[in-house]
Amino acid sequence: MRRIFALVLAIVCVIGIAGCKGKTEVKIDYGTSKLYSKSDMDAAIKLIKKQFKNFGGCELHSITYGGDEKCNDENIEWMNDLELANDNAETFTECIMFRSSFHSPKENAGTFIPDKEYEDWQWWLARSEKGSWKLMTWGY
Repeated sequence: MRRIFALVLAIVCVIGIAGCKGKTEVKIDYGTSKLYSKSDMDAAIKLIKKQFKNFGGCELHSITYGGDEKCNDENIEWMNDLELANDNAETFTECIMFRSSFHSPKENAGTFIPDKEYEDWQWWLARSEKGSWKLMTWGY
Protein backbone atom coordinates (compact mmCIF):
# COMPACT_ATOMS: atom_id res chain seq x y z
CA MET A 1 0.00 0.00 0.00
CA ARG A 2 2.85 2.38 0.79
CA ARG A 3 4.41 1.73 -2.62
CA ILE A 4 1.18 2.60 -4.39
CA PHE A 5 0.82 5.77 -2.31
CA ALA A 6 4.43 6.75 -3.05
CA LEU A 7 3.93 6.08 -6.78
CA VAL A 8 0.74 8.16 -6.90
CA LEU A 9 2.43 10.98 -4.97
CA ALA A 10 5.40 10.92 -7.37
CA ILE A 11 3.07 11.11 -10.39
CA VAL A 12 1.16 14.03 -8.89
CA CYS A 13 4.44 15.88 -8.24
CA VAL A 14 5.66 15.32 -11.82
CA ILE A 15 2.36 16.53 -13.27
CA GLY A 16 2.43 19.58 -10.98
CA ILE A 17 5.95 20.50 -12.05
CA ALA A 18 5.16 19.96 -15.75
CA GLY A 19 2.07 22.15 -15.41
CA CYS A 20 4.23 25.09 -14.33
CA LYS A 21 6.39 25.00 -17.45
CA GLY A 22 6.40 28.29 -19.29
CA LYS A 23 4.69 30.22 -16.52
CA THR A 24 6.95 32.72 -14.83
CA GLU A 25 6.15 35.51 -12.43
CA VAL A 26 6.29 38.95 -14.00
CA LYS A 27 8.75 41.24 -12.21
CA ILE A 28 7.19 44.65 -11.57
CA ASP A 29 9.42 47.66 -10.88
CA TYR A 30 7.35 50.63 -9.68
CA GLY A 31 10.38 52.87 -9.35
CA THR A 32 9.78 56.09 -7.45
CA SER A 33 6.98 58.46 -8.38
CA LYS A 34 5.70 61.71 -6.97
CA LEU A 35 2.86 61.68 -9.52
CA TYR A 36 1.37 58.21 -9.30
CA SER A 37 0.54 55.82 -6.48
CA LYS A 38 1.08 52.08 -6.63
CA SER A 39 -2.69 51.79 -7.15
CA ASP A 40 -2.49 54.16 -10.15
CA MET A 41 0.31 52.09 -11.61
CA ASP A 42 -1.43 48.77 -10.92
CA ALA A 43 -4.47 49.98 -12.87
CA ALA A 44 -2.23 50.77 -15.85
CA ILE A 45 -0.30 47.50 -15.52
CA LYS A 46 -3.60 45.58 -15.54
CA LEU A 47 -4.37 47.04 -19.00
CA ILE A 48 -0.87 46.19 -20.23
CA LYS A 49 -1.19 42.58 -19.08
CA LYS A 50 -4.63 42.31 -20.67
CA GLN A 51 -3.25 43.51 -24.03
CA PHE A 52 -0.19 41.30 -23.68
CA LYS A 53 -2.44 38.22 -23.63
CA ASN A 54 -2.91 38.89 -27.37
CA PHE A 55 0.84 38.42 -27.97
CA GLY A 56 0.28 34.74 -28.87
CA GLY A 57 2.76 32.54 -27.01
CA CYS A 58 5.03 35.34 -25.78
CA GLU A 59 6.24 35.19 -22.18
CA LEU A 60 6.20 38.45 -20.24
CA HIS A 61 9.20 38.85 -17.92
CA SER A 62 9.11 42.38 -16.52
CA ILE A 63 7.27 45.69 -16.45
CA THR A 64 9.12 48.82 -15.31
CA TYR A 65 7.78 52.30 -14.66
CA GLY A 66 9.30 54.78 -17.13
CA GLY A 67 9.58 57.65 -14.66
CA ASP A 68 7.73 60.84 -13.80
CA GLU A 69 9.63 62.83 -16.43
CA LYS A 70 7.64 61.00 -19.15
CA CYS A 71 4.46 62.74 -17.96
CA ASN A 72 5.26 66.05 -19.58
CA ASP A 73 3.34 68.50 -21.76
CA GLU A 74 4.85 67.16 -24.97
CA ASN A 75 3.83 63.55 -24.27
CA ILE A 76 0.36 64.54 -23.03
CA GLU A 77 -0.10 66.46 -26.29
CA TRP A 78 1.02 63.35 -28.21
CA MET A 79 -1.55 61.23 -26.33
CA ASN A 80 -4.26 63.76 -27.18
CA ASP A 81 -3.17 63.73 -30.84
CA LEU A 82 -3.47 59.93 -30.86
CA GLU A 83 -6.93 60.22 -29.31
CA LEU A 84 -8.05 62.65 -32.02
CA ALA A 85 -6.53 60.51 -34.77
CA ASN A 86 -8.74 57.64 -33.57
CA ASP A 87 -11.83 59.88 -33.80
CA ASN A 88 -12.21 60.02 -30.03
CA ALA A 89 -12.76 63.21 -28.11
CA GLU A 90 -11.43 62.62 -24.59
CA THR A 91 -8.92 65.22 -23.42
CA PHE A 92 -6.08 63.73 -21.40
CA THR A 93 -4.26 65.53 -18.62
CA GLU A 94 -1.93 62.71 -17.55
CA CYS A 95 0.15 60.05 -19.22
CA ILE A 96 2.30 57.20 -18.00
CA MET A 97 4.88 54.99 -19.71
CA PHE A 98 6.13 51.53 -18.82
CA ARG A 99 8.87 49.42 -20.38
CA SER A 100 8.61 45.67 -20.60
CA SER A 101 10.71 42.71 -21.56
CA PHE A 102 9.33 39.51 -23.00
CA HIS A 103 10.36 36.48 -25.02
CA SER A 104 8.73 35.42 -28.27
CA PRO A 105 7.86 31.76 -28.95
CA LYS A 106 10.32 29.53 -30.79
CA GLU A 107 7.72 28.72 -33.43
CA ASN A 108 4.62 30.45 -34.74
CA ALA A 109 5.82 33.82 -33.46
CA GLY A 110 3.48 35.76 -35.73
CA THR A 111 4.86 39.25 -36.31
CA PHE A 112 7.65 38.73 -33.76
CA ILE A 113 11.09 37.29 -34.49
CA PRO A 114 11.00 33.69 -33.21
CA ASP A 115 12.83 32.89 -29.96
CA LYS A 116 13.92 36.49 -29.32
CA GLU A 117 14.07 38.51 -26.10
CA TYR A 118 12.38 41.87 -26.59
CA GLU A 119 13.53 44.59 -24.21
CA ASP A 120 12.54 48.22 -23.81
CA TRP A 121 9.08 47.56 -25.30
CA GLN A 122 7.16 50.72 -24.38
CA TRP A 123 3.55 50.97 -23.26
CA TRP A 124 1.93 54.42 -23.23
CA LEU A 125 -1.31 55.13 -21.38
CA ALA A 126 -3.25 58.32 -20.76
CA ARG A 127 -6.18 59.50 -18.67
CA SER A 128 -8.16 62.57 -17.76
CA GLU A 129 -7.52 63.94 -14.28
CA LYS A 130 -7.68 60.89 -11.99
CA GLY A 131 -9.91 59.04 -14.47
CA SER A 132 -9.35 55.56 -15.89
CA TRP A 133 -6.22 54.75 -17.86
CA LYS A 134 -6.53 54.15 -21.59
CA LEU A 135 -3.83 52.17 -23.41
CA MET A 136 -2.84 54.39 -26.31
CA THR A 137 0.16 52.76 -28.02
CA TRP A 138 2.90 50.20 -27.51
CA GLY A 139 6.06 48.96 -29.19
CA TYR A 140 9.60 50.16 -29.75
